[in-house]
Amino acid sequence: MTELTDDKIADQHSDKPANNANGSMQVAQLGLDDGYAFTKVALPDGRLLAIPSRARIGQSGVTWIRAAPQCVFEYHTEGTTYSVGAVDGDPTHFDGYPISGMNRAIVQHAMQQAGLSGQSVHVVSGLPVGAFYRNDGQQRQRSIQNKRDSLKLAVEPVSTVGASHNESLKVSVAFHEVIPEALAAWYDYLIVTSDDGVTLDADRLSAPIAIVDIGGRTTDYVVVQNQGVIHGSSGSLNRGMLNVKAQVANGIQVQFDLDNIGELRLSEALESHRVRLHDKDHDVSALVIAAKRELVERLYAETRRQLGQGAELDRILFVGGGSVALAPDIADWFPNQQIADHPAFANARGMLKYLQFVCEDTARLG
Repeated sequence: MTELTDDKIADQHSDKPANNANGSMQVAQLGLDDGYAFTKVALPDGRLLAIPSRARIGQSGVTWIRAAPQCVFEYHTEGTTYSVGAVDGDPTHFDGYPISGMNRAIVQHAMQQAGLSGQSVHVVSGLPVGAFYRNDGQQRQRSIQNKRDSLKLAVEPVSTVGASHNESLKVSVAFHEVIPEALAAWYDYLIVTSDDGVTLDADRLSAPIAIVDIGGRTTDYVVVQNQGVIHGSSGSLNRGMLNVKAQVANGIQVQFDLDNIGELRLSEALESHRVRLHDKDHDVSALVIAAKRELVERLYAETRRQLGQGAELDRILFVGGGSVALAPDIADWFPNQQIADHPAFANARGMLKYLQFVCEDTARLG
């Protein structure tokens, strides 16, 4: 973990655009939280963008009629075409997803949606804590390097028949660093940006803090004190909001005697607590509530195992999209807890800050 000082932050911050080794203007920067459920992007101008991590192998099979807005996009990487957007996607919750072609296609789509078509970018992304560190605190160097390399592989946007916007140029990743996902939220908490510049919050720098990151496939725990990760209280639980999704899908299939339910219809059911089948709306609130309750009970048990009563921690910070969806259920776990501002983007913001103020000198060297 890189040690932070005010001098280091000040040295990295400049209102002038940086130059690459060849003297050209600095490429675009972004923090990228490419999760199993949603892919989030943070940009230096303050924009925050999230898209569902939803794609499937193969062409879209859609022809766009007249001026209909395109909502499915195709991308080609390493000999395979992926359809991204409003599709019934293939599952993302498999071990190789962070270095898969599907991941690259979804990330490329997120960068296209962020208006970066044709640009070269510097990126910091993450891995779950358990995928980044071994139990003894050693980094999993091969996994980290594999993810660094994967995102640099070319992904080409594919023109689709009848699409109104079909001339996108690929976004190329020139520099890619990988950090632990929940630790990224610590950088977001620690590095404070304002109109007056960038500073470190001195009180937060040394104070013991726990980050609980409730994501799609995993829930991550990181305890940091004096700029050190306490590995005995840090790690990953393979449970998250996708477990709720899977349980609700199974419940709907059983209740209505269906062979399957499309992902788009399922996502709508999770948000509205209603599912439309055979031209009728059906209330599935009980299924959603039961699935959330089961996840919350599992998360509570693991959180107590990792953090105990949290009495020696100054703060327990909840981040991740699950912290939004489960906010009423986790509200009173600790007297010193807090849900981060816009918690779903805490990791992406922290990744951008890490790129800008910790490792951009390395990025300039390519």
